[in-house]
Amino acid sequence: MTQSFVGYKGAGSVALMAAALLSSANAIADESSSFAEAVASGKAGLDLRYRFEMVDQTGVSKKAKASTLRTRLNYATGGYYGMSAFVELDDVSVVGSTQYNDATGLPSAKTEYPVVADPTGTEVNQAYLSYAGLADTTIKYGRQRLILDNARFIGNVGWRQNEQTYDAVTLVNKSLPATTVVYGYVNNVNRIFGEDSAKGDIDTHAHLINLSYGGLTAGKLSVYGYLLDLVNASTASTKTLGARFGGGTPVSADVKALYTVEYAQQSDYKGGAATIDATYTLAEVGAAAYGVTAKLGRESLGGDGVYGFSTPLATLHAFNGWADKFLATPASGLIDTYLNVSGKVSGVKLMAVYHDFKADSGGASYGSEADLLAAKKFGKYTLLAKYAAYSADTVATDTNKFWLMGQASF
Repeated sequence: MTQSFVGYKGAGSVALMAAALLSSANAIADESSSFAEAVASGKAGLDLRYRFEMVDQTGVSKKAKASTLRTRLNYATGGYYGMSAFVELDDVSVVGSTQYNDATGLPSAKTEYPVVADPTGTEVNQAYLSYAGLADTTIKYGRQRLILDNARFIGNVGWRQNEQTYDAVTLVNKSLPATTVVYGYVNNVNRIFGEDSAKGDIDTHAHLINLSYGGLTAGKLSVYGYLLDLVNASTASTKTLGARFGGGTPVSADVKALYTVEYAQQSDYKGGAATIDATYTLAEVGAAAYGVTAKLGRESLGGDGVYGFSTPLATLHAFNGWADKFLATPASGLIDTYLNVSGKVSGVKLMAVYHDFKADSGGASYGSEADLLAAKKFGKYTLLAKYAAYSADTVATDTNKFWLMGQASF
């Protein structure tokens, strides 16, 4: 069984740490009154997110119709000698009947339907202690949300109803001007499929290092190293080292040029297979003018026919098409050439994206995809409609997906 820092599997370690820290604080001040005040001055939150997802996939006999509600409750205490605590519970339930494959791999999964990876259940989504008593430094211990850069390598998969979180110790330091240093040690990844699924969590000894500098006029520079020792899949352990630069430059009062470049090299780490050797590149150019933003990009996840560049902790839904046909990189790699156009009309956010997919090795055409989105905020409320249409050539099958979502945050 995975050894977690927090949650159902490791609550004892958090309790011990809390007791030690509170005992230390008690030696300095009257613990009962100040600690009670910290708890009483905290803030509670409630978030409700309903979503209907329809999937029509060639080769699967039925259409999936997933009607789910995520209820999220959280509480953040006030500060006490630089310390605070945060806890968050999520419940995902089906509204109506279950007409989808929840991707858990359990016997209860309805495999006659296409996959909608929103299993039901109640879990501790986050539960951590935070210490900000050091100059320009915050330390968190426990189950927490991690998003580094654009979440291409380390993310929270926030689109799914059951979020991906990390049992980790993280340190964020901002002592140097315009510089953020992030270090994290992760011993468990709580995946979107839930603790009780056949796919389970990811038991790992991972070191995450990310340094970013935003003091350049032209944009932000990040360098990173992600060392993933995957305990239960040691041959898939990887070391990814890379750099990213992105930003924009005004061309005129109404026009801004946009650009992003990124490069990463991936190799084997710890027990990783010797075949792990691939590169990642991204080149994106665009412009923002008169309320419309357009970007043309080319993202390459290298592959040689044996191994394809791996991103197991990424927010994958945000990349390579919303139909989620490339959650795992093919062995021949993936080149995604895309055009993204977005803007607002009467306060409604609109976006259209077109993807052309092909192999990095051999150049075979995988397929193409068109994605559309419309979203509108009304104070604490958000409404969203989204559509994805994947047309297959040599990978997967034709798939259409449609979403309607409403969210309320208090």
